[in-house]
Parts: sequence; structure tokens; C-alpha cells
Amino acid sequence: MKPNYQKTMYACFIGYIVQAIVNNFVPLLFVTFQSTYQIPLSKITMLITINFAIQLLIDLLSAKFVDRIGYRVSILIAHAMSALGLVLLTILPEVLPDAFAGILIAVAIYAVGGGLIEVLISPILEACPTEHKEKAMSLLHSFYCWGHMGVVLLSTVFFSIFGIQHWKILALLWAVIPVANMLLFAKAPIYSLNEEGEKGLSLKELLCNKMFWVLMLMMACAGAAEQSVSQWASTFAEQGLGVSKTVGDLTGPMAFAFLMGLSRLIYGKFGDKMDMDRFMTFSCLLCIAAYLCISLIPNPVVSLAGCAVCGFSVGILWPGTFSKAAVTIRGGGTALFAMLALAGDVGCSGGPTLAGLMSGVFGDNLRMGILTAVIFPVLLLVGLKLAGKSKAKA
Repeated sequence: MKPNYQKTMYACFIGYIVQAIVNNFVPLLFVTFQSTYQIPLSKITMLITINFAIQLLIDLLSAKFVDRIGYRVSILIAHAMSALGLVLLTILPEVLPDAFAGILIAVAIYAVGGGLIEVLISPILEACPTEHKEKAMSLLHSFYCWGHMGVVLLSTVFFSIFGIQHWKILALLWAVIPVANMLLFAKAPIYSLNEEGEKGLSLKELLCNKMFWVLMLMMACAGAAEQSVSQWASTFAEQGLGVSKTVGDLTGPMAFAFLMGLSRLIYGKFGDKMDMDRFMTFSCLLCIAAYLCISLIPNPVVSLAGCAVCGFSVGILWPGTFSKAAVTIRGGGTALFAMLALAGDVGCSGGPTLAGLMSGVFGDNLRMGILTAVIFPVLLLVGLKLAGKSKAKA
């Protein structure tokens, strides 16, 4: 690898840490917002919805505007919006008549940054002329996991030492990271996914490609398989270990995120010695086993272990599908990666929703909801087989 590519790759890695910050820092402050600004919980939950909805909208729109304004300008805007949202989070609630409106505006601004980062980082890394792109993609996505863990751990330590009333200082400290990475991206070389003079496939051309729909199914199932369990990891930790909610929030999600990151790190390190299809097939089977373990074995400790194993099993599914798409649909360009990000986000929302709805059908039985969601790793396994057949024909 040429030295100048290192700067681009480092910037991509930090980019996913930035996304982890904007997605996971504010939820740690929900109780603080509720008590400080007297905002009802029903309103606070809207922050999650707005963040997710805006990122979905960015996924959808980016296929049209990213190629027009260029990757460099787009990624600089993404980091600027991420930093601006975090800074405004400390200002707008105090200066606007309605504190909730101030928080909502700040969340909406950094959601634009988070959505753009999700769409842009993978194709920017994929465009780097490096060997073993699957390894690099897996390693890249592991940084979201490490970022998630870092945000939770460092924020918890900060609040323990200085008190949660000083959360604004921490928000400003977190905002330094997107600013610094914006400067790194300003100087890093950014390469095109397409050969010189070539254009990426249009959205219409993608929609007419049968493999595109298989990959979209795989991406949606990858997101759903991940979030259907990770959302409930804290609950299982509290039940399994008999600990407080604070410890449960750290133990469950941290174990899930650590093992998910570890899975991506392993493939990122040794991927050149592994077959991607076999690794993803093994991961799907392990995911199915984890789901069955969580839902069918009536032991809270076993359920917690199942959550952790599920984290490891889903690790490769998202970056692996990205890599397979880049190889399977040549010239897919920005439109392909934007649509895959859209499908993944839809899955991240749909998976927990299905689990929650089915839990309600069975009398708020969460285990039955998780059992229903086993359909996602099963469908992803089917998608892998269909992609394998298409590859064999080619």
C-alpha cells in the first residue's frame, strides 16, 4: 500500500467513530434532559425517531447529489454538520424559548452528518486501490463498534468524575473529533469508484438488476439481525446478572458491541486466509443458534450469553454484504452504496419493530418476539445462496 492511502484509510476509520459519537452520545443524556428541561419521555423518544428518519432521507437523496458535488465536499459537509450539531446541543436549549426544540434542531443537524458518513465512508475506502478490500471493509466497520464502546465508557467515566451536570463540556470535547477528522479528509487523497471517464450505474439500472434486490434483502436482514437483539441486550443483562440499570446498560450493550467488533477485527486481520462466503454462512448459522438460545432456553444468564454470541455472529454481515455488492455489481457507484445504506437502516428499524410487535402478540413475551426475528438471519442465509448461484453462473 502506498503511504498516501494510509491517510485516507485512517480518516475513514475515524469517520465511523464520529458516526458512533453522534448516534450514541445523546441517548446517554435522555434522563438528564428529562429532569433538567422538564421534557416528557414521550417527546424525548422522538429524538431517536427524528435521527433515524433524517438518516434514511439522506440515504435516499445522496444517490442524486453526492456525485454532483463530489466525495470530498460531501464528506467535509458530513463532518462539519456532525460537529455543529454537537456544539449547538450545548447552546440552543438555553437560548430558545422551547428547550426541546433546541435539542431537536441540534439532533437533526448532526443526523445529516451521520447519514452522509454512513453513505460515503464505505465507497471512499472501497475506491482506495488496495489489496484484500474485504479485509479493509471489515476492519473499517469494526471502528463503529470501538467508537460505540468508547463513547459509553469514556462518557460514563467523565460523568462519574465531574458529574453529569457538566455534560455540555463533554459534548464540546466530542465535537473536536469530527473537526479534526474534517481537516484530515481535506488533505487525504480521495479516489473514484469508477474508472476514469466512466459513470456509475443509475438508480434505474440498479433497480433492473436482479442481484441488486438480493443484496438489498441481505443488507436489510443484516441490519435487522443486528438490532433485533442489541436493543434488548441491556434488559437481558439486568435480568441475567441481577444488576442495576446503569450496570446493565454497560454490560449488555458493551458485550454485544465488543464481540461484534472482535468479529470484524478478526476478518480484518486474517480475511485473506478466509473465504468470505463461508465466513458469512458460518456467521448466519451462529446467529440463528444465538437467537434460538436467547428465545428457547429459559435462563437469564444463558440469554445474556446468547446476546453476546449474537454480537459476534452479526459482525461480518453488514460489511460483508457491502464487499459482496462491490464485487458483484461492478460500477454500482454512489447509488449502490446509498441504496444499501438505506436497506440497512430500514432493517435496523424493522427488526426491533417486528420483535416488539410479536412480543405484544404473545403477551409482552420478549423471548417470543426474538424467536420471530430469527427469520432475518434465515433470509440472509438464503440471500447468500442466491448470490453464490449467480456468481457460479457468471
